[in-house]
Amino acid sequence: MNKLDLKQIEAYCIQQKSFEVNTASLERVEQSFAFLQDFSSDKIIYGINTGFGPMVQYKIDEDKLNQLQYNLIRSHSSGTGNVLDDESTRAVLVARINNFLQGNSGVSIDVVNQLVTFLNKGIHPEIYEHGGVGASGDLVQLAHLALNLIGEGYVRYKNERRKTADVLAELGIAPLKIKLREGLGLMNGTSCMSGIGALNLIYSYRLLDWSIASSTIINEVVEAYDDSFSVGLNEVKAHKGQQAIAQKMRSFLADSDLIRKREELFADDEVMQRSKFTKKIQEYYSIRCVPQILGPVLDTLNYAKEVVENEFNSTNDNPIVSPEHQNVFHGGNFHGDYVSLEMDKVKMVITKLTMLAERQLNFLLNSKINDLFPAFLNTQTLGLNFGIQGMQFTATSTTAESQMLSNPMYVHSIPNNNDNQDIVSMGTNSAVIARKVIDNGFQVMAIHMMAVCQAIDLLNEEKRAKLSTKTNEIYQLIRSVAPTINEDVPQFENIREVTKTLQNTSINL
Repeated sequence: MNKLDLKQIEAYCIQQKSFEVNTASLERVEQSFAFLQDFSSDKIIYGINTGFGPMVQYKIDEDKLNQLQYNLIRSHSSGTGNVLDDESTRAVLVARINNFLQGNSGVSIDVVNQLVTFLNKGIHPEIYEHGGVGASGDLVQLAHLALNLIGEGYVRYKNERRKTADVLAELGIAPLKIKLREGLGLMNGTSCMSGIGALNLIYSYRLLDWSIASSTIINEVVEAYDDSFSVGLNEVKAHKGQQAIAQKMRSFLADSDLIRKREELFADDEVMQRSKFTKKIQEYYSIRCVPQILGPVLDTLNYAKEVVENEFNSTNDNPIVSPEHQNVFHGGNFHGDYVSLEMDKVKMVITKLTMLAERQLNFLLNSKINDLFPAFLNTQTLGLNFGIQGMQFTATSTTAESQMLSNPMYVHSIPNNNDNQDIVSMGTNSAVIARKVIDNGFQVMAIHMMAVCQAIDLLNEEKRAKLSTKTNEIYQLIRSVAPTINEDVPQFENIREVTKTLQNTSINL
């Protein structure tokens, strides 16, 4: 069976690597289709010779079976809202292909080939954010996918919205001819929520790395003590994520001469005699508790990764066609609760990550609490010039939006479909909202990284010479797209460029 991991999904969806199907997987698909064709010839099988959902009690006449599948696709192509971007639609295609390559869906090789052709030719189905409730899977979103495969509706091709029929004719691709239950097979499943979910995880890991980097640089810039991320402190807390974050911070600062050792304080007789200390003995929580705050983020992403990869490598439609058991099993593998719950958890931890960045930003901008830098990291005349003051408003308001969006979708089931779907997952809604929270996180992190680099600019030459190699690498990367803020000039384009840089860069921690 075809197995994918997050790295492969990234290659197909973001790097646009061509998808190649192995012969063994195609043979499983063919066996499943041939078995269903024979098995269903004298039986009542849901989705082949019955109505759908609550209309399953109605048997469909033999001469109308094929029309039934087309009716299903066309009637459910009713999405609204924003159209998914090209990366997301590629992820949906990859998820649907891999679902069928498990060989348990009873679809023909023609379906797989058409999906692979769309993916490899860069034909991006027009799929809408709003539609599916995530319990018969992503019915509405996948109906739009199926609509495109049969040559109807609209696609994005070479960055243009065009009629599907015109693009297929131009490329010499025949519209898919639906057989047996292939309309239902294409529409039943979790491929939309899973595809978006996989991309959410790819970008969440990138954002987490930037959070680790910015947090570590701040510790260095303010000359914090190193014991907050030391082995001795973190090894006594039995959480893998916390220990991993602390290790990354230690590695990041391995050659820093600016971070302070706690032993230096113990050995300084003059300091030990003082009744009041000029430098902080302990930093604020947003600086001192980074492993404890980002550790749960890492652990949550790692578990969500396992869930989404499992979903990609599962059969998630209905019914399940099993040549091995010589049977067709009716059930609910299309139910999206696994993905819905993980996307809710992802958006919660990414919001917390964003809150950490916003608090660290506030620390850098507030001269009264950092006691190191001029207000708002202003390099010019206080009062006349504003430094990063205006950018903080954007970071704060964006963080607040993510806090509001972090309410869960998973528990917001609404019965529908004549109460046939009486408890649903809202999985695609959860994944789409999580994507918004992640995008917000990158925007806040962009402003934060600009402030971190501005703080480095304000260090004297002696201190800058003591910065770690990784700090200097990241400083140079940000400065390659956004200069030091001296004069009061609009920053919206710089923020946009830094945001893109963070999103598109996987830093090696």
